This record gives sequence, structure tokens and C-alpha cells, in this order.
Amino acid sequence: MAVMRTVTLIGKPGCHLCDDARAVVSEVCARLGARWEEKDITQDEELYRRYWEQIPVVLVDGAQHDFWRVDPRRLRAALEG
Repeated sequence: MAVMRTVTLIGKPGCHLCDDARAVVSEVCARLGARWEEKDITQDEELYRRYWEQIPVVLVDGAQHDFWRVDPRRLRAALEG
């Protein structure tokens, strides 16, 4: 039985790097059948405190995977591994 992986993209509105990351996460997750969600640091005080200097941040199953730029090959490898 395959394990369903979850990718979380943490960013904020108006962030061009977040837009780029969203495109990568969306494409990789669609190809691999992984779930993904997006969280806005401007709506969550804890996320803001933790990640405001690193956005966009990508988590895989709750663990930090990448920040600023998302490498599609690296994300694919993490989801397949």
C-alpha cells in the first residue's frame, strides 16, 4: 500500500518566489499523486515567527524540505523516497 505524502507550501500573497514555488509544487504533486496545501504566513502568527525570512518554505510531511527556490527534481526524490 502506497503512503500518501503531503507537501505544504508556506508563503504570502504578492510574493513572486511563492508563485514560482506554487507552480513547481503543483506540477510535481500532480504527477506523483501527492496532496499539497498552502498556508499564508500573514494569517498564522507562529508560521510568521518561524519562517518569515525564508518564504517560500516547502514542508514534506511536516518536515522542512526547501526554502526560497524549490528544485523539482529534489522534491520529486523526496516524495518518491
